[in-house]
Amino acid sequence: MTLRTKALLVHLLTATGAVFAMLAMLAAVEEQWSLMFLWLVVAFFVDGIDGPLARKYDVKTNAPAFDGVLLDLIIDYLTYVFVPAYALFKSGLLPGWTGWFAIIIITFASAMYFADTRMKTKDNSFSGFPGCWNMLVLVIFALQPNFWVSLVLVGSLAVTMFAPLKFVHPVRTERWRVVTLPMALGWTFFAGWAAWVDFYPNSWAHWGLVLTSVYLLFAGVAQQIIPERKAA
Repeated sequence: MTLRTKALLVHLLTATGAVFAMLAMLAAVEEQWSLMFLWLVVAFFVDGIDGPLARKYDVKTNAPAFDGVLLDLIIDYLTYVFVPAYALFKSGLLPGWTGWFAIIIITFASAMYFADTRMKTKDNSFSGFPGCWNMLVLVIFALQPNFWVSLVLVGSLAVTMFAPLKFVHPVRTERWRVVTLPMALGWTFFAGWAAWVDFYPNSWAHWGLVLTSVYLLFAGVAQQIIPERKAA
């Protein structure tokens, strides 16, 4: 198989995210939340592996007819933002005006963030919260906190999208990657587990979700605070 073919296959793999987004949306319309999140977890996994494959097979050189970055952003908006925002609104976890506030601020702020050319830092982390609303909404479905807690989380993260705070990329941020990558894989596992058991309230998956989510949320900020050791 030629490099050109392999690079094209990477683009096709990325594009499957659009299919998973549609399947998730169809489940959401039927209020089959567990099924919706299972499709989103599959899309999250694909998004985690297509980037390294794209760099390995140098898709910009070997399959330049398709813009992999643009393709990835389109699918990320669907799976990270659009479908989860709809689910949060339709589920009733944020009732009345709070649901409208959440769906408007999530979709609007994310559209601006995804178009922001400053979204990546020099160490390939994200500058500001990277719009991973699928992760937050899944945790809200699993834990079902008071709606004021959910509202504060949504509002705070929307603000931090444009704050000078760093959020780690599970694969591309080299510092602490030996911890970050297993945490991201763990989050994916616990998310799939929680959705598989229909967000059963006593599931151990919820503890795993909390632990991995807290790490992924604050690891980048911790890196800004803790100086990096210089190699001797």
